[in-house]
Amino acid sequence: MTFSIAIAGKGGSGKTTTCALILRELIQRRMTPILAVDADGNANLHESMGLRPHETIGSVIDKFNGDKINLPQGMNKGSYLRLRLSKAIAESHGVDLISMGHGAGSGCYCYPNSILKEFIDALRPNYKFIVMDNEAGMEHLSRGTTDGIDMLLIASDYSVKGIRTAARIRQMVDELKLDVKESSFILTRVPDALDGRVVEELDTLGINPAAFIPRCAEIERFDLEQQSLLDLPDTSPAAVVIAQLLKNILERTGRAA
Repeated sequence: MTFSIAIAGKGGSGKTTTCALILRELIQRRMTPILAVDADGNANLHESMGLRPHETIGSVIDKFNGDKINLPQGMNKGSYLRLRLSKAIAESHGVDLISMGHGAGSGCYCYPNSILKEFIDALRPNYKFIVMDNEAGMEHLSRGTTDGIDMLLIASDYSVKGIRTAARIRQMVDELKLDVKESSFILTRVPDALDGRVVEELDTLGINPAAFIPRCAEIERFDLEQQSLLDLPDTSPAAVVIAQLLKNILERTGRAA
């Protein structure tokens, strides 16, 4: 059965980097095939993975809306849309990627999110793991994309505001009664010593992070050089912490190889 991991948090909380490092660790463990999902309209997970998708969900919907009056003979709208969506999968060794992206038009992302969720559900049986990078903030939670998730990682950067946003995301997951089996907090870009005010805020909100992901010069260098984080060396401090985090998740959920 497919195991799904989603990452949520405010903008700049390190969601995409965390997502890429989880993918890297799963590949290292040979726990493939994996489906990576970039559910952010401002898609950039592909850059952290070194992939170049030719299509996104948004661009496929735009083209479909333009082409749907000229459907191929004998094909209904649903079948034609599924065919077009299949071309939005960027394939690589061990991990494939689909991206939300955005269309040429304006308006709510509810419909693209609905299409994305249906597409993920259809693809689910083909993969051992699904790893989803969500858009910033909390609005996406109400669209249901982050629903049916085995592990939700709520990311906060090293700031009081980030921690408070993370707490609100947890509260919203509960209020919306989303189908999330388990959730944990992670703190990113953490210095060697925690400031007392950060510790106090974590205690006040009842947050006990499952991982403190340190600031990592190698990640910054990889970003500047536009290298894939999937190639980050095992010695990277952030990679070491993610490896332990994933090990704990897999063992606790009975997924360890």
